[in-house]
Amino acid sequence: MSEPGTRGVEEPPLYCTGCGSLTEERSVEERMRPVCIACGKVAYLDPKLAVALLLTRGDRILLGKRGPGTREPGKWSFPAGFVERGEPVERAAVREAREETGLDVTIGELIGLYSSEGDPVVLAVYAATCAAGRPVAGDDLTEVGWFTTSMLPELAFPRDRRIMNEWLVAHPISD
Repeated sequence: MSEPGTRGVEEPPLYCTGCGSLTEERSVEERMRPVCIACGKVAYLDPKLAVALLLTRGDRILLGKRGPGTREPGKWSFPAGFVERGEPVERAAVREAREETGLDVTIGELIGLYSSEGDPVVLAVYAATCAAGRPVAGDDLTEVGWFTTSMLPELAFPRDRRIMNEWLVAHPISD
């Protein structure tokens, strides 16, 4: 069973996809990987792609307060979610914005790709704008709000601060 907030992340297989026998963790290519005890087939787990939006309107940035069942509930983060298999990343960003905030957004530049040692999620972060509409918390969020960069709430993840700082260096916003 997955820990809260890891929904959508692939679990190591218990059984071999080739012969159906049990697998066990073994060191292969300097990593622990599931290996079939009968035929020796190695299971390579794919990373999971997620998308986040640094959504601005004027001098404000939209953040969502993470709900129960997510990692870091009660803390604030960018609207984000997993990319579906076969879904273009940009379309996933638009979909996640609508699901989490109720807003229709215009996707801008790719800010960057972010990953961490031991975390199977690779996060693609896009700049986005929204000309009109009032955000409404949906999906995994309990609240949404527009914040100036000088009045940010506690962010859920260290990478969120890094993403925001990198973006602000290239796109200064005056409060």
